[in-house]
Amino acid sequence: MTPLQSASTLLLCTDMDRTVIPNGTQPEHPQARAAFKAFCQRPNVTLVYVTGRHLALMKEAIHAYGLPQPDYAITDVGTKIRHRQNGRWQAVEEWETEIGQAWGNCQHDDIAQPLMQLDGLTLQESEKQNTHKVSFYADLSSASEADYLARAETALAPLNIQTSLIWSIDEAAGVGLLDVLPQNATKLHAIEFLQQQLDFALADVVFAGDSGNDLPVLTSRIQSVLVANASEDIKRQAWQECLKNHTEAAFFQAQNTQDHNGNYSAGVLQGVAHYAPHFQSILNEQAPAL
Repeated sequence: MTPLQSASTLLLCTDMDRTVIPNGTQPEHPQARAAFKAFCQRPNVTLVYVTGRHLALMKEAIHAYGLPQPDYAITDVGTKIRHRQNGRWQAVEEWETEIGQAWGNCQHDDIAQPLMQLDGLTLQESEKQNTHKVSFYADLSSASEADYLARAETALAPLNIQTSLIWSIDEAAGVGLLDVLPQNATKLHAIEFLQQQLDFALADVVFAGDSGNDLPVLTSRIQSVLVANASEDIKRQAWQECLKNHTEAAFFQAQNTQDHNGNYSAGVLQGVAHYAPHFQSILNEQAPAL
């Protein structure tokens, strides 16, 4: 895997919470968000938010944190792709058709019902569900991640459908999050789909993330950045998976050093500079202190 070769275009895909939104426990560099926003507003940068949030929550975060408006949004943990045109969001219907095939004739409630019988799982609010996303809260004191995933797989087996089980932890709330998606409705497949639809070369794509549900992308062939504020456990998991997948060259760990901050959007920009050194002079002008 070689760094970005094209000086003209960049498809920058990034998670939101604790990646460009500084809502973790670690400090944010005071100039980071402004520099990130200025960089993403360049005409040769196509910005994509890749988030577990639904559209309304994504919009709230953009306003609350002064984030740049994206060109595309992969929301609801990869189950929705939308394009922003003239200030309005339009669903990419081709994506909905593609992922719907994995569940056949099964509807949301058909999948939710057997999982609602499992101890420790509570169905999330209606606004956090959609036709291709069944989401639960998981009581971390009741069972481990491995136990929840194993029991969920067993409960869903009689439906004979192709699913992906995505696990993450809301550290602020102290609760586990379990999302059941069509097998090809992951963040990774959504990014690959968008890359192909927009005709970007793989060498012109960069992804940034921080958590467990970002691992499939972080450890894939897509050039990826793990921000410095990620947990030590995620850092270890990401590197081990990269070694297993032979994708070490497509993985960059942002760093906090004496001279540089790698938390949140500062870490994203570190990764851009790593993969796209031709952007370095621009980044130096916008945020020389990062």
